[in-house]
Amino acid sequence: MSSAASSASVRTILRRFRRSRRGSAAVEFALVAPVFFALLFAIIETAIIFFAGQVLETITQDSARIIQTGQAMLPGGVTPSQTGPLTQTQFQQYVCSQIPALFNCANVYVDVESFSSFSNVVITNPISNTGTFINNMQYNTGGPCNIVMVRLFYQWPLYVTGLGYNISNLSGSQYLLRATAAFRNEPYNGSCS
Repeated sequence: MSSAASSASVRTILRRFRRSRRGSAAVEFALVAPVFFALLFAIIETAIIFFAGQVLETITQDSARIIQTGQAMLPGGVTPSQTGPLTQTQFQQYVCSQIPALFNCANVYVDVESFSSFSNVVITNPISNTGTFINNMQYNTGGPCNIVMVRLFYQWPLYVTGLGYNISNLSGSQYLLRATAAFRNEPYNGSCS
């Protein structure tokens, strides 16, 4: 076979290859699929974070209600066996009883602070400059008519950060969910002191 004939057959093969459209959809999908799946997983993770944040807000409001109405301070307020004000551990257990399977109770942090007026309320940032969580949780429910702020925190793990989508605000690919309820306690003992 001559070199002219072999070069003609090569050209024929290349011409047929250029005209053939078989497999083009697979190649196009292979090019687009990584970006598509990265975007899809980022959307799903963001939606789950927003949902978890709303669940944490609901838990915070429900848990704060027992402080606002005085149930946390009065005997028999939350459970019939309650003999006095709820301790920090008992309040944490009450919060944990409100938590659905979405959260791990061991990773929920509860901060309850009392103030004499709304102008004295100070909200501190629980994230340090290095991106670590500052655990300086307090438990002070105040008394009747005091201003109380209940905050819940949860360190949510992120999984899609390796695909270029990183919304973490804590080191270690975590996002700190936070929920706050600020209110004036009711005069549950009959009057404000």
